[in-house]
Amino acid sequence: MNELSTNQLQKETPESRELVLEIRNLNKSFGDHVVLKNFNLKLFKGENLVIMGKSGSGKSVMIKCLVGLMEFDSGVISVMHKDITSLDQSSLDILRGDIGFLFQGSALYDSMTVRENLEFPLRRHSHLFDTSMDVDQRVLEALENVGLAHTLDLMPSALSGGMKRRVALARTLILQPKIILYDEPTSGLDPITSKEIIQLMQDIQKKYKTSSIIITHDVDCARVIADRMILLIDGTNYAEGTFEALSVSKDPKVKAFFKR
Repeated sequence: MNELSTNQLQKETPESRELVLEIRNLNKSFGDHVVLKNFNLKLFKGENLVIMGKSGSGKSVMIKCLVGLMEFDSGVISVMHKDITSLDQSSLDILRGDIGFLFQGSALYDSMTVRENLEFPLRRHSHLFDTSMDVDQRVLEALENVGLAHTLDLMPSALSGGMKRRVALARTLILQPKIILYDEPTSGLDPITSKEIIQLMQDIQKKYKTSSIIITHDVDCARVIADRMILLIDGTNYAEGTFEALSVSKDPKVKAFFKR
């Protein structure tokens, strides 16, 4: 990690902040192909952390390792102060209930209505939430949070790209996760809809005090949403700091991310 960004990070993240997720010296290879090499990451409570990297740089692999969907070669991943490698399957499933995931393509079930898409995680994880509020109430509240209460009985095919992304976000929020992982949240959206999604992400952070990791290639999204950024280059946390600090770096590898 370059020295300028390290100094910036020390100013931005004092020790008093609560650490909710940490990756230490993560290594992952596929045969002779090294994807992640001693990769490090810290996420603090209430923070929006943006990760940028070229296609194939290891961002998706890192996320899969983080949620326990892929085994890694070595390193430590701690979520809510729990080492995920030390958890049995039941404990890992419970921990995953604290992590929401917004997929790049929204990943709605085409054969289900909007209502049924949102009911699905509730019925699957009914043991994770307070049953004093019934399923219908939770579904309606989640859709109201994204301004789409009127879409309850529509099929995904009747929704625009931006509406699908909002419904997917409502589904992510319905279990009230402490951490949200966004995979290219503005990908494939027009500039106006992208701004609406970014604003919605900010509103959600303020309302629910969520901590978020945002994977994006969208420099405008990063500029607005990032409290802090990590540039994933050659499998490592190559540079880290605020958007402002990184965008004026003289390092050619860092500058390449901010060229227009």
